[in-house]
Amino acid sequence: MFFAGKNAVLALDMLATAKKALFPPFEISLFADPAGSFTTAAAMVACAEKTLKKEKQRDLKGVKVAVFGATGVVGFSAAVIAALEGADVTLVGYDGINRVADAARDIKARFGVDVRAADGSDDARKSEILGAAEMVLCAGRAGVRILSAQQVAAASRLLVAADVNAVPPAAIETLDMHANGAELTPHGALGIGPLAIGNVKYKTESGLFRKMIEASKAVCFDFRDAFALARELNG
Repeated sequence: MFFAGKNAVLALDMLATAKKALFPPFEISLFADPAGSFTTAAAMVACAEKTLKKEKQRDLKGVKVAVFGATGVVGFSAAVIAALEGADVTLVGYDGINRVADAARDIKARFGVDVRAADGSDDARKSEILGAAEMVLCAGRAGVRILSAQQVAAASRLLVAADVNAVPPAAIETLDMHANGAELTPHGALGIGPLAIGNVKYKTESGLFRKMIEASKAVCFDFRDAFALARELNG
């Protein structure tokens, strides 16, 4: 059974309800990936983590991560994955702080991890958030510019920036869609583009389906399983 839709929380609730309703020998495998968000988020964090480790000799634990587009399914999922790995995560709201604050409370209640909420509704606020960030994950709406080249270049602490938007204009100005650890700023920040992420995403999604088909007993997959496989596939 595959759970799709466009609501990450609802998909997780449906997955949990289905799992609870089944019992031996009446069981089937379950997989939640609403709008492809769990596998996309998993691939984005796995790619960012690999670049961080390989080029900056850091892991996710303690890294200050700013997630733009955090109220969407991909941003929400990426924030949870990073937070569960020990990152210091901030959810950035393009329309103020209220919705991301609600999301932060939901993440705490569901997954037991604390994330921050920040107002990113104008350029000055976004620049302030960037000034403290070491990693940026952009998961905003397709075709929407979120960060200008000037803003990113001024972020002196930034190590890695990733974007899943493959529809022009790029969410992060000057970030090439194929970038996979390419230099992005004069300070040495490295960029990861949507096509590099997409390559890992599709391998992850098809890999989980393959695991379901090949499993000798019922399995249940969500974004945590997607991240584990994306991390493995990405080396």
